[in-house]
Amino acid sequence: MKFYGIFEQGSKINQVICAVLINLPVLSYGASTGWMSPMTLLLQSEDSPKGVPLTDTEISWMAAVPYLVCVPFDLIMGVMGDKLGRKISLIFISLVSAASWILLLSSFNIWCLIIARAFVGITMAGCYVTCTTYTKEISDNSIRGALGCLLILFQTTGNLFMYVIGDLLSYNLILWVCLTIPTVHVVVFLFMPESPSYLVKKGRVEDASKALAWLRCEPENDAKVQEEIEIIRKEQRNDEVSKFALKTMFTDKILRRAFQIAMVATIAREVCGAVPVLNFAGDIFKLASHDTGLLLSPNQQAMLLGVVQVVGSALASSIVEKSGRKPLLLLSSLVSGLSMCALGSWFLLRDLGIGAPSWVPLMTLCLCIFCDSSGLQPISIVLAGEIFSFKYRGIVMAITMSCASFTDFLQLLFFKPLATAVGIHVAFYFFGVICLIMSLYVILFIPETKARCLEDIYKDLLKSMKVKKTEEHELTKV
Repeated sequence: MKFYGIFEQGSKINQVICAVLINLPVLSYGASTGWMSPMTLLLQSEDSPKGVPLTDTEISWMAAVPYLVCVPFDLIMGVMGDKLGRKISLIFISLVSAASWILLLSSFNIWCLIIARAFVGITMAGCYVTCTTYTKEISDNSIRGALGCLLILFQTTGNLFMYVIGDLLSYNLILWVCLTIPTVHVVVFLFMPESPSYLVKKGRVEDASKALAWLRCEPENDAKVQEEIEIIRKEQRNDEVSKFALKTMFTDKILRRAFQIAMVATIAREVCGAVPVLNFAGDIFKLASHDTGLLLSPNQQAMLLGVVQVVGSALASSIVEKSGRKPLLLLSSLVSGLSMCALGSWFLLRDLGIGAPSWVPLMTLCLCIFCDSSGLQPISIVLAGEIFSFKYRGIVMAITMSCASFTDFLQLLFFKPLATAVGIHVAFYFFGVICLIMSLYVILFIPETKARCLEDIYKDLLKSMKVKKTEEHELTKV
């Protein structure tokens, strides 16, 4: 038996280690988003560490500003990753994350708090743009999906981690604990390799071979390593035909279809109902507790949702390579749609004065969050990374995430007044219909990408486009 370094030759352990470290900033980002739940209760209480409770307006800006900042920085992080490299971009993300925690430690001035939260928008952009592309580019085809799902697993784990320590530790101690995560990451990640795709793009083929050999636990001159380097070079030679990536995505038929798939999957993920459901969780739990005697504090409710999220994302990471992307995305879209329609029906019956089981809101709430973390979120992200080459991957992730961030901002800003005006049941029916339409879209248009090279995926897209064109031609003849 041959060995490479301390691990068995051909082992995937180095890829797992690198992917875990790539996603460590996501853990800090998850804690940042989760921070608002327990800290809102504290900062608006009479025991606020600021001395006076924060107003609803101040809290609203702290909650919404990351999504506004994320919109331009999705594009900035995409360009930064392509120009300076994935590694430098990732270290920058952790430095910004550390700055956010330091600002929160430094002052209770409202502008300082809002700026600290604005930095969260930069880390959000980096996590979804840089971490996803970086993970894809260091992963072998056989574990690409599982490692790609780590992003949602780390984000949900960060949320749950914050919910737990938010119930146990003091305000300042929470911030010091969270500050250690990006600080440790900056130091440790200096020893990790740059993306082989980026190194090849910069003409550093020898460095790319070394990085890939370490990731694959193979000797540098191994035939498989050199074959993979050649695949990367071929992919990038094909990209060189066009100089302007954004224009090509809209003029090339296959790229346009791939971009459409990435955008539809991203928007469906954001409009599945998870964002407003999380905001209405307290009200739903409160309604459910009337008949069941279920009494949970707001933070305990958040913990329950956090557990559901972590279980869902862990399940996605463990089964995505066995089930494939398409079945998991289809099932999560379908179940999420049905659960949202059931929740809408429950609210409608309540408004009509008709009795309905009190466990329905609790069950549908957990189903929605579970589907979001086990399918809609991780698979849409993995899919977007798999259907584009190096040249387009960064800009596509940037554009889709900018749209996602703006969609989330609008939901946070307008959901409550619209739900009050037209009825909350209408809103949940809308989310349900979107998810059901998405499940149909998955069946008709989205190809399976599990363990497949880009060339094979594009052949499927081209084949489906030809079939559609033939059908349209036959209809015109009739």
